[in-house]
Amino acid sequence: MSLLRRIEEKKGDFALATAAQALESVPVSGVTTTKPNLLHDNLAKAKERIRNQTIAALNEVKDPTDQQIRDKLDELIHAEGSDIPRSDRSRIIEEILNDIVGYGPLEAALADPTVTEIMVNGHQQIFIEQQGRIKQADFVFRNQEHLMTIIDRIVSSIGRHVDEASPMVDARLRDGSRVNVILPPLSLVGPVMTIRKFSKIPFTAAKLVEFGSVSPKMVAFLEACVRGRLNIIVSGGTGSGKTTLLNVLSSFIPDDERIVTIEDAAEIQLLQEHVISLESRPANTEGRGQVSIRDLVRNALRMRPDRIIVGEVRSAEALDMLQAMNTGHDGSLTTTHANTPRDTIARVETMVMMAGMELPLIAIRAQIASAVDVIIQQTRLRDGTRRVTNITEITGMEGDVVSMQDIFVFETQGQLDEHGRFRGRYRATGIRPQCLEKIRNNGVSIHEDWFA
Repeated sequence: MSLLRRIEEKKGDFALATAAQALESVPVSGVTTTKPNLLHDNLAKAKERIRNQTIAALNEVKDPTDQQIRDKLDELIHAEGSDIPRSDRSRIIEEILNDIVGYGPLEAALADPTVTEIMVNGHQQIFIEQQGRIKQADFVFRNQEHLMTIIDRIVSSIGRHVDEASPMVDARLRDGSRVNVILPPLSLVGPVMTIRKFSKIPFTAAKLVEFGSVSPKMVAFLEACVRGRLNIIVSGGTGSGKTTLLNVLSSFIPDDERIVTIEDAAEIQLLQEHVISLESRPANTEGRGQVSIRDLVRNALRMRPDRIIVGEVRSAEALDMLQAMNTGHDGSLTTTHANTPRDTIARVETMVMMAGMELPLIAIRAQIASAVDVIIQQTRLRDGTRRVTNITEITGMEGDVVSMQDIFVFETQGQLDEHGRFRGRYRATGIRPQCLEKIRNNGVSIHEDWFA
């Protein structure tokens, strides 16, 4: 495949990243005026020449590798001579290579392991989340066309399409990072793209303890819950760390069990041997071919799973998930968006109603009380830290209300420590969970001092 065709397939013939247009002051008759810095102007023109010459030179090479492109860039940069300062040559090679076959100015942030999210609000305003805090990035796109080219390159790589007629799309990068795009006229600030980066190395329970996201006793109890085949919902807001915690919980599942994972975009990273990963599919441009999470949950029940893990329930699939939990598929795990454990119950009720079964509310609540054993509340605090703020047990029904009790809580003092984080502590409430008998019946040992 020629380089030109490779670029066209990725919808890639776009302009270079923004050339620096530094201005220098020039006094004229006592008035300060400005003129373009010729050095930067020459550098931008040289970069454009090199890029075009590289494409032309490698056009006839069948499926050129990145190393071949680098070699050609290095050769052409040396030929430019003094227009390319030696100190800038390595950087320019990377910039042009990223523009030709990569994701342009996003590449540096994507490669930085401390960056967890990239938020593009139009071509000139980009924010990143780094170590729990959001700040403005030090890079931009040259113009809106440059940004659209990168968006097209991302979505077309997985067979998706986005334009004014279909202005919203979910996609993912090669490394599994999740991408959401929304275009004008729905967006009033230009193309908006949000990238939730995919951790190449899954977080472990020990890491969460090290980060202060959970206490050792809470981890020990949660491991017993998973091994003891309790049905668990992880709830929390957007970006609170639900999927990270779900990954950690999933790691406690024994290796000899058959696990089926169901997601919109594959994020769960399991190291067990017997794992089947299913991914939903949106409708095509003709409105056909959609496969929903609910379709996959129903199908998973026919696949003889020991465990079903749903990345997130957000609609009618909640009914199928509850029925699976109530019909012999103990140990199922899922996440949902809610701000408190009590809100989680209300949200699941609403999602079950979306299934159109017209069940009475008392019947839905009875299903929830029978199916769900534990709700884990994950919260992103204002200081940027992510913590498990509640581990709550569902204990049954009291009249027409689902009853629950906190087993562990995080109590914050509202003061900041020397690292700018809220002071607080994890505390066992002293309540002995009712689910311990079920855990013991599945051959998992319990330590009473967890709850002291």
